[in-house]
Amino acid sequence: MRKSAAKVVLIAICCLSAAATRADAQGSFVPCDNGLRCVVAPCPSTSALDLASGKVIKGVSVDIDGLPQQDKALDLAEKLYAGNLVVAGIIENRPHTFNGKQYSLPTLVATGIERVSRESERGHCSAR
Repeated sequence: MRKSAAKVVLIAICCLSAAATRADAQGSFVPCDNGLRCVVAPCPSTSALDLASGKVIKGVSVDIDGLPQQDKALDLAEKLYAGNLVVAGIIENRPHTFNGKQYSLPTLVATGIERVSRESERGHCSAR
């Protein structure tokens, strides 16, 4: 009986450690329209600048469902399109199905709005 209790405790510690790692992986991103268009999905029309690394992640979807209610503004879509906001969150690869085919695409899971972006941070955006 002690061995199974020890296993449960070990599994719980691993789960908590994984959750902490995910929270630590949260970063700051400037998502915006990148000007690319296509005729067949998936269409990589949004990119996100990772402010920590300076890397631009192309083809990102933005999931705003987890944002606090006060961060959900009427013109949030327009601000994200133009790259006007720095968004806190994490990038996850999530499955999406287009025309019967499964794709694993990057998704910026937004957890908060940090601030208005600077002009220099919007350099990768087409809608500047």
